[in-house]
Amino acid sequence: MTLHEAIAEILQRKGPSTSKEIADEVNRLKLYQRKCDDNPVAASQISARVNKYPNLFHKENGFILLN
Repeated sequence: MTLHEAIAEILQRKGPSTSKEIADEVNRLKLYQRKCDDNPVAASQISARVNKYPNLFHKENGFILLN
């Protein structure tokens, strides 16, 4: 599963969430493993991926939502 697929799955389950909430859930459920170093996904990585996929996600009042 890619990180943006994992983000979408969390948002489908929980609705609008912050990047920290999404990172916590992705790590808890082990939906995505960083290939370079196996460290947990950081909130900053969630935010960067959301910005990279404006066709899938948008931000509103500090929350990330599916389009």
